[in-house]
Amino acid sequence: MNNRLNTTSSSEESRFLEEMKRKRVNITLSDTEISGVIQKITQKKTLILEDVSEVRSGRRFPGAKLIFGKEIVKVEFPLSAGQASVFSNEKHKSEFQTFKKKMTLDGEEDGVSYVLIDELHEKFGPAVMHIQEQDVIGIGADVYGQSGQERLCWLQVATKKVVYLFDILLLGGPAFKNGLSMILENTHILKVLHDCRCITRCLRTEFRVQLTNVFDTQVAELLLFFNESGGFLPDRPASLPELLQLHLRLTTAEIQPLCSKQQQSRECVQLWYVRPCPPDLLSLMCSSVQHLLSLRLLLLDALLADYTVLVDSFMSSSHCPPLHFQQDECAVPPELQELMCVRQQRMDWASQCYSQTDSGLLQRSSFKASPHTPADAQ
Repeated sequence: MNNRLNTTSSSEESRFLEEMKRKRVNITLSDTEISGVIQKITQKKTLILEDVSEVRSGRRFPGAKLIFGKEIVKVEFPLSAGQASVFSNEKHKSEFQTFKKKMTLDGEEDGVSYVLIDELHEKFGPAVMHIQEQDVIGIGADVYGQSGQERLCWLQVATKKVVYLFDILLLGGPAFKNGLSMILENTHILKVLHDCRCITRCLRTEFRVQLTNVFDTQVAELLLFFNESGGFLPDRPASLPELLQLHLRLTTAEIQPLCSKQQQSRECVQLWYVRPCPPDLLSLMCSSVQHLLSLRLLLLDALLADYTVLVDSFMSSSHCPPLHFQQDECAVPPELQELMCVRQQRMDWASQCYSQTDSGLLQRSSFKASPHTPADAQ
């Protein structure tokens, strides 16, 4: 058995198998396309199908048919009576059409293109080699399943000019054995993510991959909020669209696709299981990671703002030598002593601009602009 999949909990495996069992599936092999009902999925990603027929000729095969994962080129869930599908009812059809109409981001316009990688030939090796040459990369993931029981479907890796979309459902464990693990566990490559919890859990549980050297934009924003409010915490973490709008100044129209992605992922839980994946979804996956590298730099600058101000103050004070040089150098500089006053001023500002929950957290949605900003307190 694949050792990387043995770590999957028995409850998760049972749930996943039960959801996929008895569904009709179309499978494209290298030389033909067959249709059948899923009877079993093994831990080696081998399918056992029953009621099997060849799509083109309609010829039926007696008994069950064994399909090895490495033989599969494409997987589709067709619409048929009595069978569940991602778009098996009019509601989902309507939702998906609305979703497609809202797609406005074009990676080419922003100087970023994407590369789809769904097999371990041709593009996979060069992609891994290119990523390994980077010092900083953006990482994103799309999963299927409830929190704590997710299954990794897509892994996105962003460089400055290219986003690689790895189809983990098709690639499986061999993708990590052949290079992805070395990238994700490399302590010399900084990985920028937004909310690292889900992807860290999936990588560790499914593939025994330990993600290292991570910059989490969601964590960075929480710390920045804490600093700018004088010690308060928000009632919830910020979403990626919120950060892109606040720090990168993206317009509402520019972040709308990301908002749509979050909504559609909630309403259509099997969205990331669709094979072949619609081009609009591929573009959307690209857009969800292409800004992470720029966002990291802005958040770092914001987090270091107080530090920069203090260094400038120290340098300015050096132009006016104190009368008692030795004594002053041993004492705590006045600039540092002022930090407590600045902190109190920021707390007062935050108390005026936000409503508090019963737990003492600040409600993000209640923000009211104030004539005095945290920057005025510096």
